Amino acid sequence: MKKLCISVLLVLIAASVFATGTQQGSRQSTGGAAYHIGVVTGTVSQSEDDLRGAEELIRRYGTVANGGIIQAVTYPDNFMDQQEVVISQIVSFSDDPLMKAIIVNQGIPGTAEAFRRVKERRPDILLFAGESHEDPLVIQSAATLAVSADFISRGYTIPWAAKQLGADTFVHISFPRHMSYESLGLRRQIFEEACKDLGIRFVFVTAPDPTSDVGVAGAQQYILEQTPDWIRQYGTNTVFFCTNDAHTEPLLKQLLTYGGMFVEADLPSPLMGYPGALGIDLSAEAGNFPAILKKVEEAVVAKGGAGKFGTWAFSYGFTVTAGLGEYAKRIIDGTASIDRVSDLYTALGEFTQGAKWSGGFYVDANTGVRARNQILVYMDTYVMGKGYLPTTEQQVPDKYYAIKFQKQ
Repeated sequence: MKKLCISVLLVLIAASVFATGTQQGSRQSTGGAAYHIGVVTGTVSQSEDDLRGAEELIRRYGTVANGGIIQAVTYPDNFMDQQEVVISQIVSFSDDPLMKAIIVNQGIPGTAEAFRRVKERRPDILLFAGESHEDPLVIQSAATLAVSADFISRGYTIPWAAKQLGADTFVHISFPRHMSYESLGLRRQIFEEACKDLGIRFVFVTAPDPTSDVGVAGAQQYILEQTPDWIRQYGTNTVFFCTNDAHTEPLLKQLLTYGGMFVEADLPSPLMGYPGALGIDLSAEAGNFPAILKKVEEAVVAKGGAGKFGTWAFSYGFTVTAGLGEYAKRIIDGTASIDRVSDLYTALGEFTQGAKWSGGFYVDANTGVRARNQILVYMDTYVMGKGYLPTTEQQVPDKYYAIKFQKQ
């Protein structure tokens, strides 16, 4: 069943200058705000871009503690072992009588259950999930709206982009927890089928889960140690892809040193892995994504990576956190509607300065039913030293939308 596709040009409505720095604040307002918006993200070590999006909302609208509207918290790095903590964090927002919307990005396991509990207590609160880790039907049953990177279309467009870079092998790095998620597991199946159709060898390798006992540091060390061996085994005409944010920086670091290629991250951004891998300071460019991309691109090219490394020109994680917060605010203010997809795209466009996206409603391959509250989006791939690939202009063959998820 072919997905309903919408191709849109997101135009910046008002110029923004972004800044880092945040404070979480307390539950009690010092006065002034007519309503509050809760924002839950990962930490700097797990999903920095998501957190920076929350900081942008705070920069614009202030914290609850200081009379503003944003109440931001972070979920623990070992969230898989602390799901009740995560659920309690989200549900506790509903204790605030002024709370009118909750944004969780990424929608880690437990988000849907937390949303269900919030709805029981406060059905007036808007519940938005960015990049849900839970199966589509699960998050759809609880969220007002879920926004995800298009795990179906990208299952084809990422191997297609790898082919444009000259790749003959595609190495997919992940672990069992991620492969049990429908969004990531189904994309892996589409990757494999697309690689076969495009004449690219597909290889799956397992790496440690950062939420396991080894932690983020142990998982990153494994990538640092194994990547040179993978490059020797599969060759420098290999595109590498990993499903975990914490794996991205060490992977990029070694690819830039030993060879190999990288189309884009699981949740793409010029900030995703590149600054740490390249050892560059972006504090002066904070929040200015054109300037960030330019500096990252110059550093990649200087390392000999021109035409081999890509990203999205703007941070997906940052945009989803900030964009959903902006969308929620506009709905509450009465200047946007939950029933108009164009209003969502306009809110996202506040943070992407004319970037070209494609998107559509999720369609279940098993039933052919189109979701009414889950939207999949993706952006053109930007290749360092080369420019944009016309990713969003590609016609994804219907066969990939019909592939059914087979849980590993």
